[in-house]
Amino acid sequence: MNTLAEENYLKSIYHLALSNENVSTNQLAALLKTKASSVTDMLKKLADKELINYTPYQGVNLTVAGEKIAVNIIRKHRLWEYFLVEKLSFKWDQVHDMAEEMEHISSNELINRLDKFMGFPKYDPHGDPIPDCNGLVKTHDLKPVSSITPNQSGTICGVRDHSTLFLQYLEKQSLTIGKTVEVVEIIEFDHSMILQMEGKRIQISREVANNLLIVL
Repeated sequence: MNTLAEENYLKSIYHLALSNENVSTNQLAALLKTKASSVTDMLKKLADKELINYTPYQGVNLTVAGEKIAVNIIRKHRLWEYFLVEKLSFKWDQVHDMAEEMEHISSNELINRLDKFMGFPKYDPHGDPIPDCNGLVKTHDLKPVSSITPNQSGTICGVRDHSTLFLQYLEKQSLTIGKTVEVVEIIEFDHSMILQMEGKRIQISREVANNLLIVL
């Protein structure tokens, strides 16, 4: 049985490893908002359990067993987010912290029944893929709005920034999952973008464009 802290480390390593083959101690310390020395202590414990491969100063990656645990935690987190939004009518900016607590429920039977009850959803409210009961993840090819040019369009299918303030901003602008946007113009001065959506124009900053993901 793994502790809540150990599970959080495994999940964090999994997320960081999506863009880094080996995850550094400093990356983990920054993400988890803790000291590098505390990270090192935890990595040694996880290595002793054979959940990670860890060599000091060379980074860390998950073993097969560690990845299985991490994916299962992510599955539970995203299913609970979906449940809270779709069945209890919470907004997408309200559910992350609640799902952080609920992801540590140990009963896989409960999670499998929850998945079936909701019709086996493929994506959570933020557009992130939900792993199935075998740990398989169905992804789609997402691109940031900032990567497309005028007259190109796409459907909003995800976000990079899951912070409450960013999600609330998108909600206010109606830039939510499933909406289709077209790039009308890129402002040369600051690279902000003017989008066309549902008959109206919206100007967004470069930072927003980098964090708003679409499928062409």
